Amino acid sequence: MRRTEYDAGQAAKRLKVPAAAFRWARHTGLVPDPDKSSRQWSRAAVEALDADAIRAAMPTPPISGSAAADRIAAALGTPNPTTPGERNLVTAFVVRRLVDRGLLVDLSATPEGTLHHPGQVEEVCRRADLADLVAADTPLGPEQAAARLRVRRTDFDHMVRLGWIRSPQSVEVRFGTSRAGAVDVALYTTASVDAVATTHPEIDWEQLRTVGKGRRSPLASLAPAPAPA
Repeated sequence: MRRTEYDAGQAAKRLKVPAAAFRWARHTGLVPDPDKSSRQWSRAAVEALDADAIRAAMPTPPISGSAAADRIAAALGTPNPTTPGERNLVTAFVVRRLVDRGLLVDLSATPEGTLHHPGQVEEVCRRADLADLVAADTPLGPEQAAARLRVRRTDFDHMVRLGWIRSPQSVEVRFGTSRAGAVDVALYTTASVDAVATTHPEIDWEQLRTVGKGRRSPLASLAPAPAPA
């Protein structure tokens, strides 16, 4: 029985083009909006597409988020280290935040990682404000975020509870070699941490920063703002 409707993956297979190239063509408008449903094209619509034009729009394979991070780090003049175990200056976390900003398109079909058009990554690398973007999107763990705000970890945890700051992504951290000791650690962007104090001027920050160890947080009695109707 002949297929009459195609999702993106099926359409790419029908046209014999890489799935990532099809998604890029969809992003650029080379592939029109689906005509059968929000995610499916009719057979006629797929057969009318120009497979050669789709391939030409993305002549080289996509690169991973980590590879994109390496290119961005190199563009800043601070290449990521190649020695295992050394800390990268630009990470895939930063690349995901560039996706959130709309500066990069994620061409992957899974949540495990991202894929990107090499040409679009190069465009980002040429931005005059690249260093500022990377600095704003650099990840901080809860302890680092609390230290940057000059408050105790317990005070920062209350900020999270109150919805003053949100984590866009978590990472799994293992203690030892077994996954039984793994925990998810929330990460926060540097820009979002820096914005907390200015967006909550009702808090006496100097007083909060002088609360002694073991004392109840002044934020403990506050309730989260009600969600908008």
